Amino acid sequence: MNVLSLIFLQLINGLQSGSIYALVALGYSMVYGVILLLNFAHGDVIMVGAYMVYYSITMFGFHPVTSMLLAVAACTLLGVLVEKVAYTPLRSAPRLSLLITAIGVSFLLENGAQLLFGADAKRVESLINGAFRIGEAQISYTAVVTIGVMVLSMVLLTLLVRRTKLGKAMRAVSEDMSAAQLMGASLNMTIMFTFAVGSALAGIGSVLYVCAYNQASPTMGSMLGLKAFVAAVLGGIGSIPGAMIGGLAIGLLEALVSAVGLSGWKDAAVFAILIIVLLVKPTGILGKRTQEKV
Repeated sequence: MNVLSLIFLQLINGLQSGSIYALVALGYSMVYGVILLLNFAHGDVIMVGAYMVYYSITMFGFHPVTSMLLAVAACTLLGVLVEKVAYTPLRSAPRLSLLITAIGVSFLLENGAQLLFGADAKRVESLINGAFRIGEAQISYTAVVTIGVMVLSMVLLTLLVRRTKLGKAMRAVSEDMSAAQLMGASLNMTIMFTFAVGSALAGIGSVLYVCAYNQASPTMGSMLGLKAFVAAVLGGIGSIPGAMIGGLAIGLLEALVSAVGLSGWKDAAVFAILIIVLLVKPTGILGKRTQEKV
């Protein structure tokens, strides 16, 4: 394989993994943008979606498309349930309490999955097969579908936030929660809707992850969630376009590190980027600096 084909293949691989990070990072950004909560349990929602795909296919024999839809639905319901049970009672509590609760929910989901499903990784049959060639580079259909779904999800989410009534309520609550309530926006409905949409995106990400790596494990959402969080910070947490840019940037960075023979340092490179961003531009690429009156 010549150098150009190798570079093109690594670019596609980076965009594929970056698309998954972007979808998960969108969930982080949406929740933080509305209620200023870093939902560290978000990555483990992906794990639940992956297991839903596995058991739907292996135990119940559902069609792969049906299994994918069930995974997205399960993630959506789980996100809403977590918000109602764990976060709603603490809405007026200090933000540190919410952060600790989010970490606790993450550990609960991980250890609960180990107890229910076992600690070993479950192999999921390939959901999207086939590949095609561009020159000497062989591109899988999974990569094309992953990138396409990410772009479509981004477009639909933008339309949802900009054009629908609930989307406008989300933007109003993110600007000023008290004023939004005075103007008739339902705070409970808006926050629940935000969690539902963010968790649905995590469900789509879990399906794409299973398509790419064909496995589900109790801890799979931990590192994936942390990298998506780095992507959200890099793009500007709270910014929907920023989450997409950050996710793609992290994916391309990992592909670049692997291309130069340092695949064992991929995770270190990602978290080094987090440190650099926090030192140089804490608001991220598209984040806005805010001022608080005292």
